[in-house]
Amino acid sequence: MSDHPNHWPRPPDCLPHILLDRPPTGAEVCVAGLVMVRQRPGTAKGVIFITLEDETGIANIVVWKKVYERFRRAVIAGRLLRVTGPIQRDGQVVHVIARKIEDMSHLLDRLATGEPIGPDATPGPGRGQGPGGMHPRSCDAVGPSGRR
Repeated sequence: MSDHPNHWPRPPDCLPHILLDRPPTGAEVCVAGLVMVRQRPGTAKGVIFITLEDETGIANIVVWKKVYERFRRAVIAGRLLRVTGPIQRDGQVVHVIARKIEDMSHLLDRLATGEPIGPDATPGPGRGQGPGGMHPRSCDAVGPSGRR
């Protein structure tokens, strides 16, 4: 795979958080996970920092003020978010700069039923998910541990 940002797999494919060290700076990625932390420091000039967690690790999300205004409801109320944007690196720290934020919280209710999650999820181990708890081509998947 080339290190050029335009050669990296693009959304809607979601990237497990453990692989966020692989795309080059500037590559457009999609991540999904449970909201662990929302921070809006008074010194950050309206920037919001969100920490998402999936079954492989965490993703640091930066939400600029204009993006927050556009996706306010998802940022404030979402328990499970899908975020699309470019990768940014600061040393070993990797951030996704949010361009699009989607509230996927409605998918959490499906965990109790064992219903497949995602447009082309196939039954498999766990709660109706494919191997590894999620369909590899779907951001809508929630892992068998209940975490995505």
